[in-house]
Amino acid sequence: MKLDTMRRNGLGEVVDAVVIGTGAGGAPLLARLAAAGLRVVALEAGRNREPEEYLTDEALSADLYWRGERLAGGETPQAFGANNSGIGIGGSTLHWGAFVPRVDARDLRLRQDSGQGRDWPIKLDELQPLYVELEAFLGVSGPAHYPWHPARHYPLPALPRNAPAQAMAMGAARLGVVTCDAPAAVVSQDFAQADGPTRLACVHCGYCHQGCRNRAKVSMDTTFLPLAVARGAEIRPGCFAHGLERDSQGRITAVLYRQDGREYRQLCAAVFLCAGAVETPRLLLHLGLGNRSGQVGRNYMAHVATQVWGTFAEEMRGNKGWPSSLMSEAMIRPEDADFAGGYLLQSLGVVPQTWADGVARGRGLWGQALVDYIDRYNFTAGIGINGECLPYEHNRLTLSDEIDETGLPKPHIAFSYGENERRLQAHATRLMTGIWQQAGATDIWALPRSAHTIGTCRMGTDPDDAVVNPFGRSFDIDNLWICDNSVFPSSLAANPALTIMALSLRTAAAFLDR
Repeated sequence: MKLDTMRRNGLGEVVDAVVIGTGAGGAPLLARLAAAGLRVVALEAGRNREPEEYLTDEALSADLYWRGERLAGGETPQAFGANNSGIGIGGSTLHWGAFVPRVDARDLRLRQDSGQGRDWPIKLDELQPLYVELEAFLGVSGPAHYPWHPARHYPLPALPRNAPAQAMAMGAARLGVVTCDAPAAVVSQDFAQADGPTRLACVHCGYCHQGCRNRAKVSMDTTFLPLAVARGAEIRPGCFAHGLERDSQGRITAVLYRQDGREYRQLCAAVFLCAGAVETPRLLLHLGLGNRSGQVGRNYMAHVATQVWGTFAEEMRGNKGWPSSLMSEAMIRPEDADFAGGYLLQSLGVVPQTWADGVARGRGLWGQALVDYIDRYNFTAGIGINGECLPYEHNRLTLSDEIDETGLPKPHIAFSYGENERRLQAHATRLMTGIWQQAGATDIWALPRSAHTIGTCRMGTDPDDAVVNPFGRSFDIDNLWICDNSVFPSSLAANPALTIMALSLRTAAAFLDR
């Protein structure tokens, strides 16, 4: 994005706020604070890019992903890197899939309804206006009729369904499972973005996870960040924040960061830590801050994201079109569930290398049999889920004894499914297998996996049991705010990005009203 004309602040000047991270948590509040006339500086560990730099090539797009080593443990260790973390101006929205379902009210009160998990300290009514505002500003495309909430309307028409979505719709209909076009943070027609260039309609290339050259897919560097810069914010790329200075009262007075091998110190009146559910707790644990509750790093969650794949007689060409163009909320609370919570269903369109990596990891084929199956790529299609994961104290991020290139200890993430996640996965696998059978697929197989990084600095109302209050303000340090997926008390079934953005606007409002 264009940064050459932005406002510049001196290191010796006390800015109103430093925002660490420019993804879905940091960018909206940066724009909102700048629009209110505050002097704000955003620090981003990754580099700046122009959309024209993105390539429809998986191998050459690897620098979009956070590649710093994360040590995974537990019984179901999570794969990191391209699966869940981004780096650069825009954060993970540079490579996200842009699926933007709203949260279901029942997921916010999971413990109240089921006796398991953790309730959120906020209600859906507080998020709904923010969802509507975000969908309008971002240009979300969606169905004319949303079966589970008929009053909901989207600003732009739905994107066309690709072949995997059409096959899933047919199989689901035969089982009586309701589906609809999925809400997408991808513009289906040319869209005039506020304080930015026009975003051209999606051309259905299928490479959403490698960045979007024509700005059709929402990312923070083509939406909220240009708005922030136009309102006076400063964004500094290539800056890794590694320290916080405090005064005698314990309030933060400066952020320490490294850029191009040199150390810098930005004076500030407040800090917003928006680095995600791994980097946010890693920094706090490293500094020994904000953890009076003992909850920093605990309750790590990742969505149950099992996929089921089948082979068809006709070509599917899943690399074409928006990848997740069909979805279903029918299993948010399945009638025959033997588990708490539920899951979303979505069609899958995966580009070749990503698909081949999954096959090699999960299919159990070797040698010529593996080569022969990969040759059938154009005839395969997948269905995936986004399923509730309960918070467990033993699923946690800690600091290892190994030091990485940033000078910080490498994070160690212990993650294991509980009985609830195993039962949910089994239920979903049976359903997805049945859908593909009804659609005429053969050679059907399941790929167990998890996705997203969630929890580790949860919000709540009790300072002995949570890291931040319901608006993201630290219970321990009154000028420290956290806004990213680390504050989620539970995982929810919905993909997290839209809710992270909504919380970001909510946190900004609370800061301005304090």
